[in-house]
Order: sequence, then structure tokens, then C-alpha cells
Amino acid sequence: MNKFKKIVASGLASLVLATAAPVALPGTQTHIEVEAASIGESLVNYGKKFMGVPYVFGGTTPKGFDCSGYTQYVYKSQGVTLPRTADQQYKVGKAVSKSQLAPGDLVFFANTYKPGISHVGIYAGGNLVLNATSSKGIALVSINSSYWGPKYAGAKRVIETSDKFVDIVKNDPTYPAIEALTDDGIIQGYEGKLFKPSEPVTRGQAAAIINRVLKSEPNEIAYFKDVSVSNPFAKDIAAIREAGIITGFADGTFKPYANMSRTEMAIIVHKAFELKLGNAGAAAYSYADVNSSYWAYEPIASMKAIDATGVFKTDKYNGGSKATRAIFSTAIYNAMNAK
Repeated sequence: MNKFKKIVASGLASLVLATAAPVALPGTQTHIEVEAASIGESLVNYGKKFMGVPYVFGGTTPKGFDCSGYTQYVYKSQGVTLPRTADQQYKVGKAVSKSQLAPGDLVFFANTYKPGISHVGIYAGGNLVLNATSSKGIALVSINSSYWGPKYAGAKRVIETSDKFVDIVKNDPTYPAIEALTDDGIIQGYEGKLFKPSEPVTRGQAAAIINRVLKSEPNEIAYFKDVSVSNPFAKDIAAIREAGIITGFADGTFKPYANMSRTEMAIIVHKAFELKLGNAGAAAYSYADVNSSYWAYEPIASMKAIDATGVFKTDKYNGGSKATRAIFSTAIYNAMNAK
């Protein structure tokens, strides 16, 4: 076991991904991504984008929806596939009482244009249902109105979120990593049972995360002109720089509040955990968008080589895109469990 894995085995409980909030550098502004409080609210917010789209019997696209075509389309935005018709959708998910309805739940009505389950919408909160109506198209209606109230037939919860976080579904491939690291006290979420899986990890946060594993004290701090000694990540950035895990740029900056790319993530995880590709070599774990001559080819290949979740076992790596909290967590989880 190498020295980094020994540290992982004994001291990772102090590693927390919810690092200090971004601090604006002079003359700049920070951008904090605003996320919905839950997967259900994300569904509702997405569904509201189609308010006013006309009702079309058999319609399944934004050109025109019927009720079940609409719910099917909106749920697909969260990667959930629903059956085509209202009565078929009524057979999936977990039954929810009217008093326990939450945004995103499917709400069903009976005996509208035909006997039995014949209409479905998405609960939007406040006793309102977002659905495809024949008169106004996609609209919000009261679940207790004189027309809809008597026809209410029940509700189903199709998306089951984590018990810990309301913004992560259990069937998300990153969830096992997030759950394991949370159970071990490695990751913390935010208030309101949020994990914010799509929030980017900054270069400064990544330095702090890695150094909480290494617990290194730097010989000096003043390495980068944009990292003052008062910067909350100053010591961690210096320590990681001295270890050769995360370096700066040619202009003498570190850019601590810049979002970390997936390529940068691969490089630091590969170095920090001393990942090996084994006899198969990098070619066995290649990506279509990463040329074998690329300087970060082996670190990127290692993300697929050690992957136990399926998250990195894709055709393309998309190295230029941001490393999110969910993706970064998964990379750490895989590295911790690498054989």
C-alpha cells in the first residue's frame, strides 16, 4: 500500500467537499449556481417552460402535448422513462397520499374523457397541478377545483431521492460514491438536505480537498501572485504545489476560484493516489475524444481503468467540461477503492 493509500485508510474522515464559500478576488465577481431545492422542483421548473403549449391528442413534443405525452417528456429531462399513457403511468412508482404530495409527484384523475384513469399531471405544490388541459394547453390547475376535485384518483412518486439529499436520485450512477463518502464522513452536504451535485469544484477547493488527505505543511506560502497569505486556501495550494500535484500557470497565477476541468481532475487524482493502469496500459481505457499523444492521456485513461461505478466508462471523456461535486466525488471514491 503506497503512502497516499495509507493516509486514505486512516485519515480520510476529515476530507469534506463542502469547502469554504467562494470569496471574490479584487475586481471580479463570483457566480454561485442556483439550483432547485429538489429533483421534484427541477421537474416542475422545467415543465413550466411549456406553459401555454397547445393540447394535441397524441402529442408528445413541445409542438403540442396530451397529458401523458407531457409528463413523459418532462420526466425524460431527469433521465426517467415513463410509459406512454396515463393508465400505464398509474401502474408505476410508489403511491403517495394526498396529504403527502411533493413537487414532481404524478397526480392522476379518473372519468374525464373516458371511464377509469384518464388524465395525469405533475404536482407543482400549493395544491396546483401542472398538466395539459384541452382548453388552455399546458397550465396550472387547482387539485381541489369543482371540476378536478371530484375526479382526483391518486398520486405516484416515481423519482426516489436519497434519504440524505433531496437533489440526488438513488439510481444516479454517482450516488454510490456520494453515499459511501457521506457515510464515512468524507463529504458534507449543505443546509436543506442538498448536495448540489452539479456545482463545480474550483481549483482552490480541489487543493484543499487533496491536502486534507495528505495533511502536508508547506515550506512557504507565497508562490502565486493571485493567492495572498490571507486566502482561505493559501496553505493547501502551497502544499499541493510543493507536492507537484496542482501547479500554477505561466503568468504566475493559480486561479483559485476558476472551475476545475475534468482533465485537471484526472491529473490530480492520478498523482495523489499514484494510480496504475496495470499490464493493459492506457490504450485499453482510451476515449474517442482523447488522442494517444495528448499529454494527459494516461491520467484520463486511469479514470476509466479504476472506475467501479460506470460513470467514466463512456465513449468520450469531455475533459474540457467542469468537474462537478458529483463527478469529483466519484473520482475520489474510485481512487480510494482502486486495486
